[in-house]
Amino acid sequence: MYAACLFCHGRLGANEAIERFPIGRRLAFDPARGRLWVVCVRCGQWNLTPLEERWEAIEECERRFRDTRLRASTDNVGLARLPEGLDLVRIGEPQRPEFAAWRYGDQFGRRRRLQLLKVGLGLGAVGAVLVGGVAVGVGLGGFGYWVYMLGDRIVKGSPQAVIARLPTPAGEPVTVRRKHLRHVRLLTAGGSDRWQLGVPYRRHLVELEGERALDAAGRLLPALNRFGGRRDEVSAAVRLLEEEPDPLRYFARAAGARTERARDAGRIAALPEPVRLALEMAAHEESERRAMEGELTALESAWREAEEIAAIADDLFLPQSVTDFIERNRKGRE
Repeated sequence: MYAACLFCHGRLGANEAIERFPIGRRLAFDPARGRLWVVCVRCGQWNLTPLEERWEAIEECERRFRDTRLRASTDNVGLARLPEGLDLVRIGEPQRPEFAAWRYGDQFGRRRRLQLLKVGLGLGAVGAVLVGGVAVGVGLGGFGYWVYMLGDRIVKGSPQAVIARLPTPAGEPVTVRRKHLRHVRLLTAGGSDRWQLGVPYRRHLVELEGERALDAAGRLLPALNRFGGRRDEVSAAVRLLEEEPDPLRYFARAAGARTERARDAGRIAALPEPVRLALEMAAHEESERRAMEGELTALESAWREAEEIAAIADDLFLPQSVTDFIERNRKGRE
């Protein structure tokens, strides 16, 4: 049983309501297909749980959901809040576009709101420092440059933040930091349905294929889509994904897309927002499909890595008072 989010590496929290699965403060489950997710309250990502920890927990979630009066339901999706404070999301049998729009709309919207809150609070703190410096007569030369660099880091994130450690064919893991993300590329691989992921490492690209490429994409795309997406962008991404029934083929299609500038060819950061969001959806759906077929090795590896680097904070550059404020307000909304 794991306690850290696969994507943001934050702690998933605990609950006292589901004895068979006491991890997480929001659980989503699909009793018809036998799926159970822990929804990260920090980044909104859905973490699929291992098979061996799932079945009895789903039965318990179903029983608690039906016994709870505080709930809202449509034909396909239900939300219940248990007295212990745990949220249960029950998935019925929706059509794929409807489910994708609901799931990712909530996920990307939550991510966008949280990042905008962080940026707003951080820039507000920087502004206060600037005003205070001017008031006491500090020159705007070097001090102004320092304020500019701090504000840039708040908006873009710490360039040294570790996003993932990826295994390579050579056996030497590659550490990907935020500053490397703009160089990650989707590459064609000699076939209409083949593609590679190029990850920067020591001034050249390490080319990943197959399972490694899919696993790496699932870890890197949430950081590339750090600010989530608006509702219209998510809807556009769902439409793009629906044009290609096989999620993996959508990666090959995006790899062959042309860009306005030749030097941006294949660079994921240069792709339109809906395309990047669609790629993240495709990576997650294909990973879950493989996990449901019993291929849990990659899933468990990702969980273990999340545990190892859960203590690495992406917002270390923020004042502690800002971090405390965010935590207080987040808990107040849950």
